[in-house]
Amino acid sequence: MGTGRARLAASILDADQANLGYAVRRAQKNGADRIHLDVMDGHFVPNLTFGPRTIKAIRRVTRLPLDAHLMIANPGRSIERYLDAGCDSVTVHVEVDEPIAPTLQAIRAAGRAAGLAVKPATPLSALEPYRELLDIVMVMTVEPGMGGQSFMRDAAGKLPGARELLSHRPVGGEVHVDGGINRETAEFAGGLGVDVLVVGSALWVKGHDMGREIRLIKALADEGFQYQLNDGVPPIPRDNWVTFTSLPLAIGRRFAEQIEAGGIPVLVLRADGQINPDGVRDYDLLVPATVEVLTIERHSAERDDRLEEAEAWRTDLRASLPSAPERGTR
Repeated sequence: MGTGRARLAASILDADQANLGYAVRRAQKNGADRIHLDVMDGHFVPNLTFGPRTIKAIRRVTRLPLDAHLMIANPGRSIERYLDAGCDSVTVHVEVDEPIAPTLQAIRAAGRAAGLAVKPATPLSALEPYRELLDIVMVMTVEPGMGGQSFMRDAAGKLPGARELLSHRPVGGEVHVDGGINRETAEFAGGLGVDVLVVGSALWVKGHDMGREIRLIKALADEGFQYQLNDGVPPIPRDNWVTFTSLPLAIGRRFAEQIEAGGIPVLVLRADGQINPDGVRDYDLLVPATVEVLTIERHSAERDDRLEEAEAWRTDLRASLPSAPERGTR
């Protein structure tokens, strides 16, 4: 994973289709955060690509998350095959002519991230009925179906609204932008708050340094976020975690469950600080640095209560332990 905010999903649509394994390994080696799989059926879009068997083969050659974008007319009929193939996230189109909620529910029931994509002409309001089922909102900035198209700035104007659609997800909800992303458009997209940039043709130009291209695109997206949305302050890296509090294990686990009930993940790790009367050190409760402020706003009062509870527990435990024998006694 990278050290910044933006994430890059390498689309293999324009890679050498005769050697996809090599293309995937190359993208992984050069810093891509995930592999984007454009599945097209020749009906929903005019192009025809690959299906679950190819994805299953790709799964064997990379440790990166596989991000499937199903541009197919009836995703509900085959969703289980894509899940079985090893997709970590699956995004379908809101424009399909079949019930959408069951497909999203099936994806989430399998423990994968569920997404909906919108074509450039489709309003974000089409996604409102499915808001609670979404982990991903993908904004298409080209007409889906072919690689190498030009970026549509008007369509990118939906990105802030996509972020609002996922406002109920303090951590884990992602806004993706797909279409025409390269070094010329990354800063603009980053300034609109995108989380994941799907990059295809810009990575597969013969003679170009893919690693440099990936680093540049992510850095430009972070710079756009910094100056357009974050008052000139560099964005907090997504991989950073901070200690919210330290508590005895049993109390810490209960508190972690309370915090996670609100959508904020917590890591409970053995700390190197206070040793309790039972001889066991406190455990740190870590939260993503990106939601440290939100965690404080929501749980600072509860944190004070848990710290008081911990002190009372230590006092009671000390009182219950046998006193050490006085020197000189048997």
